[in-house]
Amino acid sequence: MSKLSMQRRDFLKISAAAAYTISGMPGFLARAAAQAGGEKTLVVIQLTGGNDGLNTLIPYSNPAYYAARPNIAIPKSDVLTLGQGLGMHPALKPLMGLWDAGQLAWMENVGYPNPNRSHFASMAIWHTADPSQASSEGWIGRISEQIGDPFCASNIGTATPLALLAQNYSLPTIDSVDNFQVKLPAGVQEAFNAMLGSQRTGEAAYLERATRSMLKHTSVVQANIGKYKAGASYPDSKFAAQMKDIARLIAASAGDTGSGQRVLYTSLGSFDTHAGQRGDQDRLLGELAEGLKAFYADMETQGLADGVVVMGFSEFGRRVAENDSAGTDHGEGSVMFALGRGVKGGIHGDSPDLERLNDGDVIYKQDFRGVYAEGLTRWLDLDARKILGGDFKGPGWLV
Repeated sequence: MSKLSMQRRDFLKISAAAAYTISGMPGFLARAAAQAGGEKTLVVIQLTGGNDGLNTLIPYSNPAYYAARPNIAIPKSDVLTLGQGLGMHPALKPLMGLWDAGQLAWMENVGYPNPNRSHFASMAIWHTADPSQASSEGWIGRISEQIGDPFCASNIGTATPLALLAQNYSLPTIDSVDNFQVKLPAGVQEAFNAMLGSQRTGEAAYLERATRSMLKHTSVVQANIGKYKAGASYPDSKFAAQMKDIARLIAASAGDTGSGQRVLYTSLGSFDTHAGQRGDQDRLLGELAEGLKAFYADMETQGLADGVVVMGFSEFGRRVAENDSAGTDHGEGSVMFALGRGVKGGIHGDSPDLERLNDGDVIYKQDFRGVYAEGLTRWLDLDARKILGGDFKGPGWLV
């Protein structure tokens, strides 16, 4: 949906696509209007490929960590110490200011029952919040259904993740905020307006309302991002560019005439570090930290930081022991992070027991759905039980 072009014969196709986007949502326009403007936003960062939690939040005081990783362990002298015998990877230094301000949280030993080491299966579990793999709906898709607005959440990237799929529609994926608009070729605007203005009944009338809603939403976004002036200097990386687009969408959502974005999603990868882990993970964590630092500074300059929280996850961690290729293989429990003024800074949960493993893997203690549940209930003010299909206790990462 990043760019739409229109020929006369394409009107019904575009209308049908818009109707698919909101089908099954009676009262859509009224509920969407009620939700738009002045709401808190959750930004979700997917670390694709299975980020190694032990080299991200490092148990530098535990000799077992260094024994298991003679080649890829982070030297104690390089660790950014946080307390409790733990510290951050040195590439995360740009985030130390947020840590010192009490606005960065780490969640330890996060996972789910009966862990799966397949990228595809495990990512689907995190996306659907369903370890049984029975659901085809994403947890963010269910957010949009509860709110009643298919434009309340967007993915910044090139392919819509399962997390944003709903039973009756798919939420927008935006490859570039500048291109998130309907662009009509010269000479067809008058015909398009005439078709849109014709009297219709039944399904055709529904298609017309859906198309008008799509046009209104994209035009609001374009009008508002035109007023955006970056409040920070972003580094030259794809991830930083995605975070800048997220900042622009949040700015476009603010105020009474905002577009009502509640959840914004993007990804960084690949963290699948089977070989030469230090080079790849060091680089990626550096991109993550630099992009997040610029984004948060931008939000502060814009006066929007109070309403934004960032939450990050990966589909699984890595094995405790390094392999013969100076890398790590697929594991189970790992870490999550969150940052923002609404976050209760610190380390939540117990450090992994490296002497008691499950077939060489960290044993999870915190169900990731509990982390989701806190964000849904305490940040977005939604019914987490309906979205997640049960009650799940979180680690207390929000203020």
